[in-house]
Amino acid sequence: PYAGAKAGIIGLTSQLAKDLGPSGIRVNAILPGFILTPPDARVAQRYYDLTEEEQADMVSSVPLGRPGKPEEVAAVVLFLASDAASFVSGAAIDVNGGR
Repeated sequence: PYAGAKAGIIGLTSQLAKDLGPSGIRVNAILPGFILTPPDARVAQRYYDLTEEEQADMVSSVPLGRPGKPEEVAAVVLFLASDAASFVSGAAIDVNGGR
């Protein structure tokens, strides 16, 4: 289901960029990977409940060797919303540590 949903997001992003570009509207997608959110978040809580060995195993699947931080995703959002990205449309940007 995840891979299909991701492919759908990428396809929708591309098509919307083509459809809305003539109106000056840019459309991009951010595809976050293993992002460590605050411990009260449901997904992150599962990570915090793991043993240190299990946490290390999860992190080992990320080429950069660590989970991402919410502010790293926010930096991509900020870039895409800025004038520096004024010619970026139809992009699907992975923020996943190389995974």
